[in-house]
Amino acid sequence: MTKIGIVWNPTKVAEQELRAAVEASFGDDTEVMWWETRAEDPGRAMAAEAVLAGCETVIAVGGDGTVRTVAEVVSSAAGQGKGTPTLGIVPQGTGNLLARNLGIPLGDMQKALAVIAAGETRRIDMGWVRADQQDEETGFLVMIGFGLDAHMLAETDDDLKDKAGWLAYVEAMGRAVTAAETVEFDLTVDGGDLERATGHTLLIGNCGMIQGGVTLLPDAEPDDGRLDLLLVSAENALEWMQTVRSVVWDNGLRRILGGAGDAVSTDSARHLTAETVSVSLDVPVPFEIDGEEAGEVSTLEVRIQPGAVPVHC
Repeated sequence: MTKIGIVWNPTKVAEQELRAAVEASFGDDTEVMWWETRAEDPGRAMAAEAVLAGCETVIAVGGDGTVRTVAEVVSSAAGQGKGTPTLGIVPQGTGNLLARNLGIPLGDMQKALAVIAAGETRRIDMGWVRADQQDEETGFLVMIGFGLDAHMLAETDDDLKDKAGWLAYVEAMGRAVTAAETVEFDLTVDGGDLERATGHTLLIGNCGMIQGGVTLLPDAEPDDGRLDLLLVSAENALEWMQTVRSVVWDNGLRRILGGAGDAVSTDSARHLTAETVSVSLDVPVPFEIDGEEAGEVSTLEVRIQPGAVPVHC
């Protein structure tokens, strides 16, 4: 690499510490350009400037929101005739979901930068979602959804999250279970027949692991050109026990031990796969994109863009 761009979130990392780590990781022959994100822009304009400046690698330093925003710009660059730079990730957020799924070191900037400096790349897919018929799509790299996970994010105390990290989500889980009510919606997969579905949680993802090493979408691969879905409709104690068993044992430990193939579905936790998904809800519900609140939605149009983002990992 002869020119890299750093798009960094000043609320997540100290500038002096970051600059020292970058200087130690790249040789004198590498030109480093710097862009600082702002509250009103988590990195879009900055990443676009890095692409225009000819940066071969654009490094996102921050949480999942910064990574997702920079990845959107990187994936769009080729379509604009600018060539596709490689995305580098220095995880500095609470969830760091994409970094977890790609095996990028957490909690150590020097190790994360060493992965980038090594130059190995992997092309991963980019998911795109259009909510409530908005003019523009929003990209995602891990998962989107409504229901329990979105309510949990909405219920999480920001101050506690800053102090306790992912443990703050555990504190919010009880309130989220109470808030996540069963809803009815229309579901269409790959342009097929419309299905009338009932559930309180629908996840659509490109990666399956969340905080704590829990895998909700066990068949999800970031580079298989497919979206994976999980529809949860558990209501009573027995159904919740079946759902927890399927997540922890059937689709968790049992797979690690080599005792299962494809994801195991139950009556209250169904797994599907698709390239496109359409959802129309009877009532608006809280929604999340890559672990961040995204307001309420009534309709979703979701698609996968295979191999859209080259990533150092």
